[in-house]
Amino acid sequence: MLHHQNSAMTPSGPGLFFVGRWTIRQLLNKLPKKFLVTIKTHLAGKWLKIQYRVEGIIPESSTKLSDFLYQPGNKVMWDKSLKTYDVVHKIDSSTFICHTITQSFAMGSISPRDFIDVVCFKCYEGNMAIISSKSVDFPGYPPTSEYIRGYNYPCGFVCSPLKENPAYSKLVMFVQTDMRGKLPTSIVEKTMPSNLIKFVLNAKDGLRTHKAPSGCGNHSGHSSSPPKK
Repeated sequence: MLHHQNSAMTPSGPGLFFVGRWTIRQLLNKLPKKFLVTIKTHLAGKWLKIQYRVEGIIPESSTKLSDFLYQPGNKVMWDKSLKTYDVVHKIDSSTFICHTITQSFAMGSISPRDFIDVVCFKCYEGNMAIISSKSVDFPGYPPTSEYIRGYNYPCGFVCSPLKENPAYSKLVMFVQTDMRGKLPTSIVEKTMPSNLIKFVLNAKDGLRTHKAPSGCGNHSGHSSSPPKK
């Protein structure tokens, strides 16, 4: 289900948004049942900020799901929106800085972006885990002319056991991304919901083929890449 709250998106028909050859409705039909996509807009000063929220149920335990989403090692193998995802600085066992390069979006209308984000994993009572991230400045990886440097406002995942069936998880994902560059707002607004839906589908497939280590806080195996010269 797709909900809009004060959204500036322009529909091509009732509840229908075209993204290349796909529509939001077609993508939603592929989502697991009981998934909800919500779009909220609010003014931050003179700028319009858009927050996307995806909420649903994943047929996997919350510990395995959170570890799977957090682990950087095989992320590009299942997250098809990424070209690269490299840990460039490890702060501690549950916090690192990563450099991400995305694929192009909207049939090439949005060129690849790169991001520098700090990512943090925290476990809470009841096998709930929160993976939070936010863009930061990192001297070893300054912006270059090769990619437009995007910016992520506070984003993250909340993974918690489903009360009715603890073997399943409730996943809530928040995204607030500024693509930057000279992009028409309408293209970004039409592209982001489909990207989030595809992310859920990719994660669902990835969970089947790339089993994450079980247990909250199993984050070994991070590697730090040297800064670019």
